[in-house]
Amino acid sequence: MNFEHTEDRRMLADTLDRFIAGQAGIEQRNQAAYGAQGHSPALYRGFAELGAIGALFSEADGGFGGAGFDVSVVFERLGRGLVAEPLLGALVVGRAVAAAGSAAQKDTVLAPLMAGEAVAALAHDEPGGHYEPTRVAATARRAGAGWVIDGAKGVVLFGDSAGWLLVSARTGGGSFDAEGISLFLVPGDAAGLTRRANSRIDGGRTAELVFKDVAVGADALLGAEGEGAALLERAVGWGLLALCAEAVGAMDVAKEHTLEYLRTRKQFGVPIGSFQALQHRMADLLLEVEQARSAVINAAAAIDGADRIARERALSAAKFSIGRIGTLVAEESIQMHGGIGMTWELPLAHYAKRLVMIDHQLGDEDHHLARYIALGH
Repeated sequence: MNFEHTEDRRMLADTLDRFIAGQAGIEQRNQAAYGAQGHSPALYRGFAELGAIGALFSEADGGFGGAGFDVSVVFERLGRGLVAEPLLGALVVGRAVAAAGSAAQKDTVLAPLMAGEAVAALAHDEPGGHYEPTRVAATARRAGAGWVIDGAKGVVLFGDSAGWLLVSARTGGGSFDAEGISLFLVPGDAAGLTRRANSRIDGGRTAELVFKDVAVGADALLGAEGEGAALLERAVGWGLLALCAEAVGAMDVAKEHTLEYLRTRKQFGVPIGSFQALQHRMADLLLEVEQARSAVINAAAAIDGADRIARERALSAAKFSIGRIGTLVAEESIQMHGGIGMTWELPLAHYAKRLVMIDHQLGDEDHHLARYIALGH
């Protein structure tokens, strides 16, 4: 396996680093991430203009990338900058539309997404659920030529500001059956949809959504009726890769900040980095971060060409590793900083929060360990 990125990917990474350093520093980031919208629409458009969103899609879909390593490069840079913009939703929803959408659906959704003119959100998880991929209680029933959707969705990332929602609803089967799940593209301002927004502890926004007699046209159905589970798994897989790559970027920065602190903070007249106990802890941490990076490389390579079992096992292995190692990096970095590591003013505190919360998106460490084992049988 060639571990060197192509020249185009290296150029994109450098461009994103410069843009983030100039336009999305930690103060600007926190102001937007903890603000009323949870992100900056102007900054989101800026990322689109740089090609960060277009790099997530193939040329056939109007982008200029779309491979696993394109996605990982973009999200690793976003992780380094602690970027709170809604690119994850653009990736997951956009890949689902690209894979199964009609020509009209692609024209309506993909171009605005890549231009940074629309926010998209996956509305799949439901209140009371615990990451079960096929647990869908929301329903969709036929009404004339269209559909009527009822049900509730929980913790929808940027669900309060999304112009498009990719909604899973049951058109057949039981509550946990893969068969009978259908996917619908629902406008964020649809009549009968109630959205209650919440702030996230690591920045950004989520929303609780309630669908009550939400009528949509026949053209809202994405893919075949009752066959949305496989499409959903594929789209979520891209989200898993993105989150894992983002975490590696955030880990790198936390690691760098901690190393710098160990070199400069003095006790008893010497840098604390000269203490052997801290050297051992830091060495262990560096090895763990490289292990996480290897897991992400493996997932990025598997997502493009591997068969389903190999692909999904690689993704779950990466997410399990990221969950465990991300929490370790957050805890160790803060402990080695001491009390200052918990302060709002120190960027490390925000990186630590983000690393811990990534574990809880699209399935936590325990969920993906169990899934990895189940996929092997």
